[in-house]
Amino acid sequence: MGAAAGDDIGGVGVLTGGEIAGLVRPYVGTSGAAGVDRPEVYEQLAVYLKLIMKWNARMNLTAIREPEEMVRRHFGESLFLGANVGVCSTLLDFGSGAGFPGVPVQLMRPDVQVTLAESQGRKAAFLREVVRELGLPSEVWGGRVEAMPAGRHFDVVAMRAVENMEIAVEEGAARARERLLILGTAGGAGYPVAGSGFRSVETVGLPGLDAGILLIARR
Repeated sequence: MGAAAGDDIGGVGVLTGGEIAGLVRPYVGTSGAAGVDRPEVYEQLAVYLKLIMKWNARMNLTAIREPEEMVRRHFGESLFLGANVGVCSTLLDFGSGAGFPGVPVQLMRPDVQVTLAESQGRKAAFLREVVRELGLPSEVWGGRVEAMPAGRHFDVVAMRAVENMEIAVEEGAARARERLLILGTAGGAGYPVAGSGFRSVETVGLPGLDAGILLIARR
C-alpha cells in the first residue's frame, strides 16, 4: 500500500517515511505528543504524499509543488496542531481541502474520531480515497459545515486557510464544545473568537515561520 523509496510521480521523487520524519522534526521534535514517535505514522504520511502528488497533477489540491515544501508546510503545521489538540474524542476539520490538518491529526491520534468537512466535490472525493488507502476511521462530510444537523457538535474544531474566514470562525465556534484551533498568521483578520463564549484565547508561534501562529480558544 505504501510508496516505496525512489518512486517517482511526474519525474519528482516521492519522499520516504524517514525523510518525512526528518523534515517535520522541528514541528514535533520537542512536543512529547502521542503518536509522533511511531514510525508507521511517517510511512502512512509517505503514502498520503504520493496520493496528493498524483491527484495534484490533475486538480488543484495545493499550489505547492515541491514535496519537501509540502511536507514542511502542510504536514508539519498539521502535526504541530495535532500536538496541541489536547484531550478530546471528536475533532472537526472545517474546510479540509486536501486533508489539512485533519488527516495528519488522525494519523497521530487514532483515538480521536476525525470528521473531514469539504464542500468541493472533487476534493471530497480525494479525501475519501485517502481515507480508503490509509485505512482511516475518519468520516468525510462532503458538504458545507452549515448543512450539518444543528445539534451536531465536536470537542475540537480545527481550521486552516479556509475561505470566508470570519464566517467560518463563527460557524466553527458554534460547533466546538471545548476548543477552536486555527492555523493562521499573526495579525490576521477574521479571527473574532473573543465574543464566541471562549474563556481564553492564546496564540503559539509556528516553528520556522515568523508570522505563522496556532490560535487556541478554550471554553
